[in-house]
Amino acid sequence: MKIKMLTLSYKSEKIPASPIRELAPLAQAAKKRGVKIYHLNIGEPDVPSPKEIRSGFKNFSLKSIPYANSHGEEKLLESLVYYYQSRFGLKDLTVNNFQTTSGSSEGILWAMMTTLNSNDNILVFEPFYANYKSYAVQIGATLSPVTCDIKNGFHLPSEEKIERKINAKTRAILICSPNNPTGTVLTDDELKMILKIAKKRNLWLISDEAYTELIFDGKKQKTILSFSDSSNIIVLGSFSKTYSLCGARLGYILSQNKNVLSACLRLSQARLGAPFFEQVVLGRAISNIKDSYFTKIRKEYQERRDLSVSLLNKIPGVFCPKPEGAFYLLVELPVADTEDFARFLLTDFRDKGETVMIAPAQGFYETANLGKNKIRVAYVINKKNLRRAIELLEIAIKKYGKK
Repeated sequence: MKIKMLTLSYKSEKIPASPIRELAPLAQAAKKRGVKIYHLNIGEPDVPSPKEIRSGFKNFSLKSIPYANSHGEEKLLESLVYYYQSRFGLKDLTVNNFQTTSGSSEGILWAMMTTLNSNDNILVFEPFYANYKSYAVQIGATLSPVTCDIKNGFHLPSEEKIERKINAKTRAILICSPNNPTGTVLTDDELKMILKIAKKRNLWLISDEAYTELIFDGKKQKTILSFSDSSNIIVLGSFSKTYSLCGARLGYILSQNKNVLSACLRLSQARLGAPFFEQVVLGRAISNIKDSYFTKIRKEYQERRDLSVSLLNKIPGVFCPKPEGAFYLLVELPVADTEDFARFLLTDFRDKGETVMIAPAQGFYETANLGKNKIRVAYVINKKNLRRAIELLEIAIKKYGKK
């Protein structure tokens, strides 16, 4: 008897591949052939984690690792309250305003799950963090993109243009500042405009603040909660980037809305709890990390940004605006299809046995055909390697144009 082939679910078929990780098999194959690859494709910082955290991992004494509290380990929650009170002056927060998550990625998913129904849409500003699209698919919602322009550093368009994208199915606005993938930091006026629109249209406002501490040029770190404590705001935080703890998979949700937090707690209970080991270590360490740590990493990333922007803009046909934060650049290349170019870098191009890996930008857009001539660069490797990686990129652009 012939067995009929089973099909996958509609949602699983619709989830897009990551533009950051999709080409990883090609990179692995190149490495097996002895090729050295400079990774500009992924936001995995090489800056050391704070010594307070590293020593905490080293000196961890429990002989077994139990389940964590679904809400979050008390000491970590208290440390988060201390951080927001001391850093931003938010004196009214308590541990009950926070919910731990397995990285801010889980926080993004939960924020969407608690605010959107199937067939609702959420307003996003493109280019945006590519996984927003995956999370929307998982809950049956859609992204409603507002396109930002590279010519003004991907800052927000006018209030009128934003409002034109809002319709009866719009339930929320999602912002990210400092931004992944552009590095753009929204101005106070831009944040106030978004708050005004959310209030006027009675929308949820989700603020992805994974890179809050990484703001450059002497500008002050900020959170949307410094401008409003409205119960329609959900803040997403992460330990991955600022503390160089990507693999720890620990983040949090912050809100004044008790119903949101109650729903997120139930979601947490359904998957038991965020990582226990990391929560204990960070709970002990955070309040002991001095401001000098943040000053040092901001200086390092700012130097890398300045070097990268300068070198990239010297390449004929390349345009790279100078962002204000995070550790990303969204770069326009003299290449019609950067996905094909990214594959070329891994399969065909070599210079002295070396090549570079990039993230094509098309996956950071929802609007069809946008981003095809752009890439995201993560300046998370040291300055010597950055110089060589950008040199390789310049050589490859020339060779790609002749193929």
